[in-house]
Amino acid sequence: VQLQASGGGLVQAGGSLRLSCAASGRTGSRSTVGWFRQVPGKERDFVAAMKWSGTSYSESVKGRFTISRDNAKNMVYLQMNSLKLEDTAVYYCAAGPAGLITSSLWSPGSYTFWGQGTLVTVSS
Repeated sequence: VQLQASGGGLVQAGGSLRLSCAASGRTGSRSTVGWFRQVPGKERDFVAAMKWSGTSYSESVKGRFTISRDNAKNMVYLQMNSLKLEDTAVYYCAAGPAGLITSSLWSPGSYTFWGQGTLVTVSS
């Protein structure tokens, strides 16, 4: 399985972006998919995840970001609204096994496959 993230760019604070992640190969409709982000010198942080039973978001993006997937197209999306300066980062999509418990969704080590990252820059 290979993941390809796209859709990043420069946006003003308060604006919106939609990130896309295209998967080649079968990830399985019940696999767990997630988005993480990373700024230079810091660890990769959890943003959002979707498993067969529901979604999970970090507190910092809850209510502003929405993760979704289209299994027919092997695509995962991250709709980002009301963007803030602190959302600036490289965003990575990831895929992992089905059945992850909620607490493990937040750990990068729980995911098997990773995209190459797409840069989101929020300006004032």
